[in-house]
Amino acid sequence: MRSDGNETHVTETEASGGSKEGVVRWVLIIGTLLAVVLLSAVWIFGAASQDEVESQVNVSDRIQVQDEAAGIDGVTIDDADDIEGTADGDAADTPLQTVEN
Repeated sequence: MRSDGNETHVTETEASGGSKEGVVRWVLIIGTLLAVVLLSAVWIFGAASQDEVESQVNVSDRIQVQDEAAGIDGVTIDDADDIEGTADGDAADTPLQTVEN
């Protein structure tokens, strides 16, 4: 730091209170690259380990298999009108009955 009359001149390092080595920049770059490499490896190895059947299955097929395993027979809200003794407007007033297969 030097003074010229009323003016004080400081270097960039003195003004910032530290050094400018760029360490944070390198930590961010390396961390981002490691994250991309790790997530890509998980995705690639997961896709490579699938057999032929797993690669053909979609989400709808998985839901259907889970429903069949749980014993759900596919009754939907639209099917409530088909319950015996109800009209189109009465379906909400009538309690649903449980039917065992």
